[in-house]
Amino acid sequence: MTENEIILLSVSGIFVGIINTLGGGGSVITMALFMAMGMPVGVANGTNRIAVVMQNLSATVSFMRKRMLDIKSSFLLSIPAILGNIAGSMVALDVDDTTFKICLSVVLAVILVYLIMDRNKPNTHAGHELVIKWWHYLLFFFVGFYGGYIYIGLGFLILAVTIWTMNLDIVTANVLKGCVIFLSTPFALGVFMAKGEVVYDAGLIHGAGNIIGAILASHWAASWGVKFVKWFTLFIIVVSFIDLVGLISLQDMLSRML
Repeated sequence: MTENEIILLSVSGIFVGIINTLGGGGSVITMALFMAMGMPVGVANGTNRIAVVMQNLSATVSFMRKRMLDIKSSFLLSIPAILGNIAGSMVALDVDDTTFKICLSVVLAVILVYLIMDRNKPNTHAGHELVIKWWHYLLFFFVGFYGGYIYIGLGFLILAVTIWTMNLDIVTANVLKGCVIFLSTPFALGVFMAKGEVVYDAGLIHGAGNIIGAILASHWAASWGVKFVKWFTLFIIVVSFIDLVGLISLQDMLSRML
C-alpha cells in the first residue's frame, strides 16, 4: 500500500467508527474506499468485516463499562442474528448496483421516516432488561441474513427494528446494535476468509481507526444524549441518500485522494 492509502485508511477509519457507533451507514464510505483501492465488490465486502468486528468490540466494551448494555438481551438476540449471518455470508455473491440501491433505499427510508415522526424519548432503557417477543428472534434472523449478505446499512436496519418494535430510544438501540453486530459478524468474516475474499492489511489498518472512532462516539453518545444521536443519524442518512441517487460520488472523491 502507498503512504496515501495508509493515511486515508486510518483517518477514514476513525470517521467511520464514529458514524457507525452513533447511528450507521459508515460502511458506505468503507466500501467506496476499498473499491477505489482496486478491490472487487466481493473482496471489499469481506474486508469490511474486519473493521466492523474491531469497531463494535470497542464500542460494546465502552458501553458495558458505562453500564448501558443489557448483556442478557443482547446475547439472546445475537443467537438468531448469528445463524442468519452465517446463512447470508454463505450465499453472498458480488452485489450489483441495483440490488444494493434497492436494499439500502428501503432501509434508509424506514429509519428516516421513523426518526422524523418520532418524538425524542428519554434514555430510560439503557442497562435494563428488554422485553423480547418470539417474533423478535425471527426479525433478528433476517437482520443477520442481510448483514451476512450485504452488510451496508445494517446499522440502520437494526435501529429500525429495535426502535420501532421494541420501543427503544435511539441511544439504547445503538448500544444493542453494536453488541449484536460484534457477536454475529465474526461468523460471516470467517466465511469470507475461507473464500479468500479478505485483504488483511487494509482491513486491520482501517479497523484500528474504527476502534478510536468507536471509543470517542460511545463517550459522546452517553454525554450528549438522545437528541444529538438522533440528529447525527439523520444527517448521515441524508448524505447516504445523496450518494445513492448520484448527486455526489464518495468513491470518486476517495479515488482522487489516493
